[in-house]
Parts: sequence; structure tokens; C-alpha cells
Amino acid sequence: MTKRKTIFYLFSVLVLAVVVGLFCYPNPYNNLVDKYNLNVPHFPETEFRLGLDLKGGVHLQYEADLSQIDEKDRDDVMEGLKDVIERRINIFGVTEPVIQIYGSNRIAVDLPGMESIENAIAWIGETPLLEFAEERSEEEIERINQKRQELQGLSFEEMQEVEEWYVAFEDFYQKTELTGRYLDKAQLSFNETTYAPIIELQFDAEGTKLFEEITERNIGKTLAIYLDGESIIDMGDGSVYAPRVNEKIGGGKAIITGQTDINTAKLIVQRLNQGSLPVPLGEPIVQKKVGPTLGAISLNNAVLAGIYGLLAIILFLIIIYKLPGLLASVSLIIYCMILLALIKLIPVTLTLAGIGGLILSVGMAVDANILIFSRMREELRQNKDALLSVEEGFNRAWTSIRDGNFTTLIVAFILYFLGTSFIKAFAFALILGILISIFSAMVISKLFIQVAAKSRLGKIKWLWS
Repeated sequence: MTKRKTIFYLFSVLVLAVVVGLFCYPNPYNNLVDKYNLNVPHFPETEFRLGLDLKGGVHLQYEADLSQIDEKDRDDVMEGLKDVIERRINIFGVTEPVIQIYGSNRIAVDLPGMESIENAIAWIGETPLLEFAEERSEEEIERINQKRQELQGLSFEEMQEVEEWYVAFEDFYQKTELTGRYLDKAQLSFNETTYAPIIELQFDAEGTKLFEEITERNIGKTLAIYLDGESIIDMGDGSVYAPRVNEKIGGGKAIITGQTDINTAKLIVQRLNQGSLPVPLGEPIVQKKVGPTLGAISLNNAVLAGIYGLLAIILFLIIIYKLPGLLASVSLIIYCMILLALIKLIPVTLTLAGIGGLILSVGMAVDANILIFSRMREELRQNKDALLSVEEGFNRAWTSIRDGNFTTLIVAFILYFLGTSFIKAFAFALILGILISIFSAMVISKLFIQVAAKSRLGKIKWLWS
């Protein structure tokens, strides 16, 4: 590499270090700009995204009612439920909610920064459940009416003595498989003549097919539409009003009339677009709050552990490996700044597990440098000069560095795709850290050590031995 190229690469690395350093901690620079009224732009003051265990917040676990869902469809329903809850929560501006499916029917929700458990439960629980119900057969309706007549005037204890007494409490409509799970969007429009509000529903591809089948088998009958268990067509008298199906309806569009209150119609459309639950959710089976004070203590402990660990590593490198160790320490600091800048930029939500992955990746970066320095010492013992020893050390250590990091990456990817949210946070941080550590060791460290070896420092043997 020519001297001009070396200077260019060294200058580029130093500029990169300054930029990522300012991005990670822009306050001193911005304060300086403000103090002297400099006509230069500020660096963005982006905060790190902190997870529930560091920022505090609310943790909830729900058990979904899948009793009406076929076994083969349950995984898809749970994924749909997860997506709907996430969309619902995001509307209220919660930063990086973590929603995880456990087992076959449980779902956990972490809301960092959330202070009220009651509000969190309300946000999730108020998500509307949209259902379509078709008329029962004439025989079933007749049976229900007869049983209701039998129970007239009886107390509840007397009712229970009548055979099949519960039939009297059944509804004239039975739920179909078409629910809000298949809703693509809802919008408000108005009748061109009466200007009465109309709610238009558009189903997805599967919902379009179901709606066509349901309307085809119910021609001449009515089809009731329920929102959270109540008729969506509210005339104010508490009765169930259901539109009559005159023909098979294709195209996946349904039009609901009968709402006389524009504000109510707007609210229904808004709630439907926020996400319709594919299955009912009851009260959370687990609910707990992590206070911001406890989160701050965890964050401080994690940061202190990282700083002390980094200082111990730098001290070790300098004592054992002298000048290469010092240059590797500078490279390690730049590595940490690049890593933190990427965490802000992506952005990545930091958790205790994620910080653990970052600290481990620092160890991997140091391991690469130690392999290189050990190879360099072997070359120096053969009376080779510093520059040649550096070249041979990096070339011979590369295979071991590549294989070691590659195998760790394989395990990290497996953890990321198969683990829970906490394991994923650890795995992602480790993957990111390993990739940057390879760049740090094989590019930044190599550049610094090559520059030193070409200078007068390369002739001082005790700095390299």
C-alpha cells in the first residue's frame, strides 16, 4: 500500500471515529455550537431505545380463547392476534412494544415506558371484536321460542329443573367463521340521497371468499353484524337489526347502514381500522409493572460493568502486547462507538440481555487481536522486521478469526430465529457486534499497526516483543 493510500485510509478512519463519536454523544458539540453561535448544523440528539427491564414499564400475559378455531388454523390466528395488538398499541405511541407468543394460546406484551397497568389493559382490551352471524334454521328458532314459553314466570332455580332449559337463552343468530380477522379496512361514506352515514367494509382475499359463501347460503335471510358482542346497527331500542341478503355478494365488500349518529359511525370505523381481534381476549393472566427506578439501577449496573470490563481489557492489552496492544485499544474504542452508533441508527431496543450480547462481542473483538498479536510474536522471534511480522501475523491469524466468528454467528442466528424475545435481543446484539468486530480487527487495527510499523516506532523492538 502506497504512502498516499495509507494516509487516506488513516484519515478516513479518524473521520469515521469523530462522526460516530458525535452521533453517540452529541451534547458537547451542540453546546459548543450554541455557545459561540457557530453557523454549522447540530448533530441529532437521538436517545437510545431502552427495553422494559431498563426503562421500566408494563408486562402483560393473555390467554386467547381458541375454542372456536380449528386446530390447523390456530397458529395463523395467534400470529394475526399478535399483529393486531402491535398495530393497536403503536397508534398510542408506545416505543418498541415487544409482543411474544408463548405455547399454543398465550401471548405476552411488554410496553416500555408505560406507567399505568390499567391503561395498558384498556388499550388492548378495547380493540373491537367484529363478528358476522347468520339466522338459525326455522326448526332451531321454533325450538328456542317454545323453550322460552315454557320458562315464562319461573324463577332461575325452577328453570334449571326443566329439561334443556339453557336452549331458551340461545340467540336466534349463530356466529359464522367470518370475523374481523379477515377485515382489510373500513371507511365512512354517506348516502347520496339521505346523507345518512354508511360504514363500508373491505375484506382480504380469504374474507372475500368466506363472505361470498355466507351470503350465497343465506339468500332471503338476514345477516347480523356484531361489534364487541353488540349489534353494530343501533337504532336505540336495544334490538338486533340485521340487513337482508338479496343475492350472493362478491368482491369482498359489505355496506352497513342504519347508523343515525355520524360520530358513532366515525368511532366504529376508527376502531375497526385500529385492529379487530381475531379471537376474544379476557383479562390478563399475568400483569406486573417494572418501575423506572429499578430500570435505572439495572441500566447503571450494566453500563458500569461494560466500562470496567473495557478498561480491564485495555490495561491487559497494553501491559502484555505494548504498542500493538495500545493501538488495538484505540481500535477497540472506535469499535464500541461504531456499535453504539448503529444501535441508535437502526434503531435497536437495548435490554439487559442485549447489553450482555454487546459485552460478549467486545470479548470476541479482543480475541481476534490476541490471535493476531500471538502470530506476530512468532514472526518477530524469527528476527523478521516489524512490518513483515505485522503482515504475516494478520494473514496467518485470519483463518482462525474467520472460523471462530463464523461458528459463533451460526449459533447466534439459531438463537435469534428460535429463541424468545430476551434471547433474540442477546443474539441480535451479538451478531451485530461480531460483524463489526471483524471489521475493527482486520481493517482498523491492521491500519493503525501498519502505520506504526512503517514509522520509526517499527525499529524499537521492545515495543513489539
